[in-house]
Amino acid sequence: MGKVRTPRFFINNWRNVPFLSLPLVSKLLEAAYYVYEKALMQQVRGGVKPTHLAVILDGNRRYARSLGLESWIGHKYGAEKVKEFLEWCWEIGVRVVTLYAFSTENFNRPRVEVEEIMKLAEEKFYEVIENWKIHKYKVRVKAIGKLDLLPERVREAIRKAEEATKDYDRYFLNVAIGYGGRAEIVDAVKKIAQKVASGQLRVDDIDEKVIEEHLYTAGMPDPDLIIRTSGEERLSGFLLWQSAYSELYFCDIYWPEIRKIDLLRAVRDYQKRERRFGR
Repeated sequence: MGKVRTPRFFINNWRNVPFLSLPLVSKLLEAAYYVYEKALMQQVRGGVKPTHLAVILDGNRRYARSLGLESWIGHKYGAEKVKEFLEWCWEIGVRVVTLYAFSTENFNRPRVEVEEIMKLAEEKFYEVIENWKIHKYKVRVKAIGKLDLLPERVREAIRKAEEATKDYDRYFLNVAIGYGGRAEIVDAVKKIAQKVASGQLRVDDIDEKVIEEHLYTAGMPDPDLIIRTSGEERLSGFLLWQSAYSELYFCDIYWPEIRKIDLLRAVRDYQKRERRFGR
């Protein structure tokens, strides 16, 4: 389990520091950042990349508040960051990305915030249909969670995005929306119980494989690496079954602030670990 702390003041405000904002110093810092990013990329490319990367997108509201904005506006910044982040993942060869966008518990947030998030979700799923990079990289998009809890307009946007990408199989993007790890397991148990009751399945035939086949992520590999931003160190119900042997990496920056080097550091840290899967 890794954790990286980056001074948040420096990330947001280094250009406002008199000395650092001088043109020559600013250019030198940007050049150094570029060189460091390239060096990290070289290191990462030489190692084993996670096949499935899952991310808890945390810190949108706190990011907005740090800028003196309404909390819900942070979700707009976070949604824009997703586009950039996915390109980084595809660039290094991560085939499956699962994003924890909205939990079942998040429905308890202020009504205005939930409504804005639903509007944003609808907008972004429709954008998938026209996003040329989704089609260039042949990314299959899928929403996972208790989708029946979502407004009909959001479910319609999801259906169209999934339909537009259903034949792609190079990369996979799962968006966990209206998702809860316990709810996922409960839903799987219910489906299995129905099959037992109807005679399609015997109790003695139930094993881990059967349960996995009834999860929202059926057919997908378990996440190799889970990243959480904002400095919090917990999974918050994310992929509870699937994360049994996932490597965890906690990054002490808000989601809208995440940079390419933060992803590369996480993957580099992952590459240094010895995965024993309980052996």
